[in-house]
Amino acid sequence: MRISRNLQLNTLLFRLELVLFSQVLAFCCLACSHPSAVQQTDYGVFLGVNPEQIELLKGYDTVVIDAAYFTKEEIETIRLNGAKKIYSYLNIGSIETFREGYDSVSDCILSEYENWPGEFWVDVSRSEWQSFIEQSAKALANKGVDGFFLDNADVYYLYPTQEIFDGLVSIIKMLNTLDKDILINGGDVFVSEAVLNTDSPRIQITGVNQECVFTNINFANNTLILQDADTSRYYQDYLAACKEKALKVYLLEYAKDGAAVEESIEMYCEKYGANYFTSSSYQLND
Repeated sequence: MRISRNLQLNTLLFRLELVLFSQVLAFCCLACSHPSAVQQTDYGVFLGVNPEQIELLKGYDTVVIDAAYFTKEEIETIRLNGAKKIYSYLNIGSIETFREGYDSVSDCILSEYENWPGEFWVDVSRSEWQSFIEQSAKALANKGVDGFFLDNADVYYLYPTQEIFDGLVSIIKMLNTLDKDILINGGDVFVSEAVLNTDSPRIQITGVNQECVFTNINFANNTLILQDADTSRYYQDYLAACKEKALKVYLLEYAKDGAAVEESIEMYCEKYGANYFTSSSYQLND
C-alpha cells in the first residue's frame, strides 16, 4: 500500500466539482450513509477480520478477506451469508515476517517497508519468490475464493526496473491460469504501464482498488486525515483511465464514522460507477 506522504489538508479543489453535483444527488446520498449505504454493502474490505468475526461480513455482495486464515468451510459460510464474490488478499510485492514461508523467501528481500514494521519489499523477479506466490495462490484457490486482491505491485514504483516489471507480469500471468478474478490494489505506476498506456495489455485483470483517493493516514500520529488535493486529483484521473479500459473500480478509504468527506466519496462513486468501502481503522478489522 503506497500512500502519499503529503499530509496537507487542502480539500477545496477536489470538492469543487462534487459540490455542484451534490445538489442533484443529495436525496440519493441520504440512502447511502454509513453503515447501511448501498455502496457500503456492495463492497467490504476486511483484511483484519478473523473467522470468529464472520458476522461482520454478512450482507456484503463483494468481500475481501485474508483467506490464508480461513478454512474452506468458513469461506463457504461467508458465501451462504450473502457474499457473491469473495476475494483473498495476496501480497505479491512484499513479505511480512509473520507469514508462513517467510524464511524460505527471506533472501528475496530488498528493503524495509516504511510505516509497516516487520514487512519488507521483495525482488519479484526471483524464481523462488514466484514459486512461493504460485503455491500460495493455489492454496487459496483450493479454498474456494473467487479471486485475488493483489497488494504491493507498488514495488515497481520503488524499484522501476525492467526485471521488477517483468517479474510482476510473470506472476499475474501465472495467476491468470487459475481462472480467478484479479483486483490490483494500488500499483498505479505498474498498472498504467502494463494495461492503460498500451494497445496490447501485458496482463489481464478484472479491476483495481485504490486506497486513499479522498482520505489519508498520518502514520506519525496514527490519525485519519483528508487527502491532499493534488494526490486526490491524480488518483481520480488514474481511476478514470481504468474505467476507460473497462476495468472495475473500487475505492478503499479511511475515515471515522459519519465523517463529512464520506458525502464526497459517495457522490464520486455514484457519478463514475465505482464502489467503495470506508473503514474507521487502517487495520481493516471493523
